[in-house]
Amino acid sequence: MEAANFFLQLAVILVSARLFAEVAMRFGAPAVIGELMAGVVLGPSLLGFLQPTEIIQMMAEIGIILLLFQTGIETDARRLFDAGPRATVVAIGGFVLPFLLGFGTSYLLFGHELLVALFVGGTLTATSIGVTVRILKDAGRQHSMEGQVVLGAAVVDDILGVLLLAVLYNFSRTGDISLIHLGTVTLFIAMFILAAPVAAKLLSSLIGGNYHRSRMPGLVATAIVSLVMVFAWLAHLIGAPELLGGFAAGLALSRRFFLPFGLVIHSNKKFRDEVETDMQPIVQLFTPIFFVTVGLSLDLGAVDWSSSYIWLFSLVLAFVAIAGKVAGAFLLVRDHWLVRSAIGMAMVPRGEVGLVFAELGRAAEVFDDATYTGIVLVIAYTTLFSPFWIKLFYRLYGDREELTTTSRARQAE
Repeated sequence: MEAANFFLQLAVILVSARLFAEVAMRFGAPAVIGELMAGVVLGPSLLGFLQPTEIIQMMAEIGIILLLFQTGIETDARRLFDAGPRATVVAIGGFVLPFLLGFGTSYLLFGHELLVALFVGGTLTATSIGVTVRILKDAGRQHSMEGQVVLGAAVVDDILGVLLLAVLYNFSRTGDISLIHLGTVTLFIAMFILAAPVAAKLLSSLIGGNYHRSRMPGLVATAIVSLVMVFAWLAHLIGAPELLGGFAAGLALSRRFFLPFGLVIHSNKKFRDEVETDMQPIVQLFTPIFFVTVGLSLDLGAVDWSSSYIWLFSLVLAFVAIAGKVAGAFLLVRDHWLVRSAIGMAMVPRGEVGLVFAELGRAAEVFDDATYTGIVLVIAYTTLFSPFWIKLFYRLYGDREELTTTSRARQAE
């Protein structure tokens, strides 16, 4: 791609994301819907003006990593850890149930081969942490109790998805499952989760103790972005999602992060405030690129809308995809039904994570065109419509005493 063409495309992405987000918010929809629709309109689904090229996808990757950094820095680490057991239960339930339902639907109802059915089930396990976090943020619920459970569950779900992706890819190539490889990747991810926040805290404290000595502006933003990118690289190196590195760095810089093992570092409030102030415009610049790119990846124009198979397969699979996530919360979370509903609905969007599974299945020649198209439609259903019903839910029940009573009771325990 010529540099001039890329500059034009980047300008179009940024401006259209802003305009569509403003329009969406004026109609009472979350801003993320406008940004997703900007990608759908500009991409192959409608105008065909933009393609999700490698450089655009790379900038989108930076956007999701920085979004998770911002999420981490705004997270009350103690509340996140308190939500850990329930978040893990929600993640496992929201992983296992959609996988079994998707596999069973594909294998038994539609007669797909074993490998195809496994990939279909794997695609339904995904939860887009980026889309989910943005929806909760638009609804003003990212700091709520159910928001912390969903955040923790989405992180665990992403890790489980990476492990399953590795297993399925290996199975598609060799016809066998390597438990040694799976165990190694799992061990590395666990070590990263334990060590990364501590290392990030140490490094950020070093930066915070010396940043005032610089005679040039912008040192804080440069240092923190570099820190986040290094941690994203480390996460990828050990087989974890890159966004996990951004989240770990943000969590370490949050206002309520306490290092384990009795190691104490005094917090520098002025430095922390400067980090949040300097990073805000950078995050706001890159994050919309990610959501527009998700919309660009949905080639709805290639769908054979006259095919009864695609309609039947996608609608049945969409029902299974939604039911699996919601059922996981309802069956495994001991809370008021409003809280369980909120958690289940927030776990539904598949977004870019589902597209990774679908694209891997297509690239490995596991999916034929019709099956791939049906799965892309399921991803589109769950990604584009989830913000509407979640916002409607909170509009109807968000101020209800029932939704907050259980949260206060849990925090008091």
